[in-house]
Amino acid sequence: MISPRRKLRELEARYAPDDQRPLGGYLVAMSSYATAVSGLVALLARRGGPPEHLASKDLALAGLATFRTSRLITEASVTAPLRAPFTRYVGSGGPGEVSEQVQEPEGGHRHALGELITCPYCFGMWTATAFGFGMALAPRWTRFAASVLTIDAASDIMQKLYSDLQAR
Repeated sequence: MISPRRKLRELEARYAPDDQRPLGGYLVAMSSYATAVSGLVALLARRGGPPEHLASKDLALAGLATFRTSRLITEASVTAPLRAPFTRYVGSGGPGEVSEQVQEPEGGHRHALGELITCPYCFGMWTATAFGFGMALAPRWTRFAASVLTIDAASDIMQKLYSDLQAR
């Protein structure tokens, strides 16, 4: 009988013969996400279910906060120590950001996690989920946190515009 690990390695080899893709790590990440969402849905159901709708201003606030949080976690210089066990420094990125490369996997799970915490698009889904459930479960605190992050995002935009104008 072929072990599940061997089957997964064979699938990975067929899926991407010229590249190493950590499908097992992706399965762990998706399972973790699904487990967290299931738990939050159960909690929300015990509290009477989700709100009928979220106000447009809350959606905009959460959207901007999701953008800023994703950039902060996946790209910022200050959060590099969180990513360092999974990445290697390549060089400077944008203002206050670094460019990193995910380290070669010791195992697929480590590489997959490295990809998650270095990709603002990938991490954005996790962040959006947190803000969405936050708006439903603790709207006051979530709005406050999202407001701080949105103010920071607006400041970043203004700093970039100022810098670009100075360069002319």
